[in-house]
Amino acid sequence: MGGSILSLPWMESLAAKPSAEVARRLAFYYVPIGVVRRTFFPGEENGVTPLFNRDNFNAEETKTRIPKGEHPLELTATMKPLGGVREKVSLITGMDRTFQPGTDVHAQCASCFLSSASPFSVKHSPYPQARTLDHIVAEKIGGRTPFKTLEFSCNSHKDNKESIQFDNISWYGTEYVAPSMRDPRLAYRRLFKSDERSSYRNITDLVLEDARSLKRDLGREDQEKFAEYFDSIRTIERQLSRLEGLKEELSKVDLDVPMDGKLPRGEYIRLMGDLMVVALQTGLTNVATFMVGPERWDTPYLYESLFDKPRSHHQMSHNQKKFIEDLIKVDHFHMEQFAYLVEKMDRIQEANGKSLLDNTLFTYGSGLGDGATHQYSALPIVVAGSGGGTFKTGRHFNLSEQSGLVPKVAGKYVAPEGGVPLANLWLTQARAMGLEMDRFADSTGELGLLRA
Repeated sequence: MGGSILSLPWMESLAAKPSAEVARRLAFYYVPIGVVRRTFFPGEENGVTPLFNRDNFNAEETKTRIPKGEHPLELTATMKPLGGVREKVSLITGMDRTFQPGTDVHAQCASCFLSSASPFSVKHSPYPQARTLDHIVAEKIGGRTPFKTLEFSCNSHKDNKESIQFDNISWYGTEYVAPSMRDPRLAYRRLFKSDERSSYRNITDLVLEDARSLKRDLGREDQEKFAEYFDSIRTIERQLSRLEGLKEELSKVDLDVPMDGKLPRGEYIRLMGDLMVVALQTGLTNVATFMVGPERWDTPYLYESLFDKPRSHHQMSHNQKKFIEDLIKVDHFHMEQFAYLVEKMDRIQEANGKSLLDNTLFTYGSGLGDGATHQYSALPIVVAGSGGGTFKTGRHFNLSEQSGLVPKVAGKYVAPEGGVPLANLWLTQARAMGLEMDRFADSTGELGLLRA
């Protein structure tokens, strides 16, 4: 094998006996800075555009009607990219987190997103941060995988003016970060155990000779699956080669932007996402986190299909009046990348006749409900997949107990009384993965999202 190993997906032809038992997976896709509410949430199309400096905003009170309970899924403008997998995703609204005063709002919303500890419950840290859900679940479902968890990030900038709290959502415990993979080349080598003497571009070549002899023993469907898998690996290698060329060319461009910021965002995100999907597909891990970008990071990125020059997501969010249309484009862009990964997972068939997506809970979310007002209430949450048939899909679940009119005053969303803790969703997902838990962080109970 030349010092390189490629894990293979499940093949019926090679199984000693057919088995319908397939691992459940848990994955997260974190988007920073919140979203533009009017194009993300059903019923908020006519909401006030919030300003970051709320003291100077004297707009009249407006009211937005938000539905209550369980409803058919309405794909709003931002959610349109999910149209191809509409029946396999659900929108969950009315989820809140409680901000602990004394720390930065961006740092806390990212670093505490998957821990959701109660304010001031952690005594030896300024953050309500504890062991995150991914690591707790991995103790149950990740024991037989080479990697209990894998952490991916699409921020390779070196000009870090912020602390690690702004740039990580996965934590072994309070103040013990789980380092994320940010360089796609290094991630490839780690996942496929490449010998440093071998170029990643040659890894597949090293195993193709054995692969060809193996392929002759496979049935027709498995041969197609085998070809699809190797095509996926080849595509990753070609993308890596292309990004190498881009880096070399972009290093010659005289722009006051770090070189990694000039790389096309969509290509970078999809490449890291492809690596995550292959890792889940082949059983390298059953639990993964994917951070699209950091919180409050002013270094601009090149959104190649949106703008001519690199732009700062964070800076735009603080002036929604001026950049509202650009922010909507960024939200749609992030959703397009999520939809790309969801659809890719849905095309991968597994031993139980379901797709990789069907056997996974893949959660899109942000720690802010709105980047301008820094609200921790009414967070944007989308769950794709059913976790092996445990989760309801194709619906909009509004978990707020308050029905009727929810006011927006001076551009600031007023959280409904009785907002549901985000930790309730994490508790529900943990139980869907087979954990016997009575409580997680500040949860108050399981959500009614599981199938009977």
